[in-house]
Amino acid sequence: MKLNLNDLHYFVRVIDHGGFAAASRRLGIPKSTLAKRVSELERMLDVRLIQRSSRRFTVTEVGQEFYRHAAAMVIEAEAAEDVVQGRLAEPSGIVRITASIPTAQTVLRAPLVQLARDYPRLRVSLHATDRFVDIVQEGFDIAVRDHFAPLPDSNLVQRRIATDPVFLVAAPAYLAARGVPAHPRDLDSHDGAMVSAAPWTLEAGHGEHYEARPSPVLYADESTVLLDAAGAGLGIACLPRRLCIDALSAGSVVRVLDGWTAGHVTTTLLLPSRRGQLPSVRVVADRIASHVAAE
Repeated sequence: MKLNLNDLHYFVRVIDHGGFAAASRRLGIPKSTLAKRVSELERMLDVRLIQRSSRRFTVTEVGQEFYRHAAAMVIEAEAAEDVVQGRLAEPSGIVRITASIPTAQTVLRAPLVQLARDYPRLRVSLHATDRFVDIVQEGFDIAVRDHFAPLPDSNLVQRRIATDPVFLVAAPAYLAARGVPAHPRDLDSHDGAMVSAAPWTLEAGHGEHYEARPSPVLYADESTVLLDAAGAGLGIACLPRRLCIDALSAGSVVRVLDGWTAGHVTTTLLLPSRRGQLPSVRVVADRIASHVAAE
């Protein structure tokens, strides 16, 4: 079996544009020609890639998997052509990113908007979720992970781009009423807005450690809820610096125990090695990394 690479190109563009009619308008190729070439591709593969009727256009499961590989081939072919012509390829195509909701809100919001402005041929697709995502099986090009412990070894490329300290913060009114802690042991008599009942492991710059056990007044595994709780005067919260920096600047919360942190959060980019060398993926990963470094 010998596939026609032009047919792969037509198939990818039909999927990118969401149908034969839209792809026909963008490519300047008759709709009937595109349909014929995709049908020929399906005949060669002996599998249905697209379910189509007069009203519906649906990519089959195997079609979606085939598209991911075909799209990579098309982008690589375009990059190879650009090298032959002596110029760099302009990043193009779809780059799929997955991240947690807080990470999407704090790390990715600004660089992804700027990328869309700077690269008209690039399409960034962000999926924000707090569930576990298998980026290879689900077809993502980049995952952005915030984590306390080292990530497990895998076949993914891991690119660490930032380490953020975790601050203790509270509302000025709360501290005025309950007193300002001078040492982590004082936290044991304070209220806490917490992720769980586990104690806070605090560390000082000189190496001292202490496990603080404030009285929980609220549990939440969503950082903005904890920040709101601290700002409302319910108690003290532990939050990554970048999540509370605006509130600190505005004065709605202040830092508690300046010489201490509750550990650090590391931000890492994960990329499937085969896709990580595509120009479009590289430029997105580099832009995210440079934005975080600038912060």
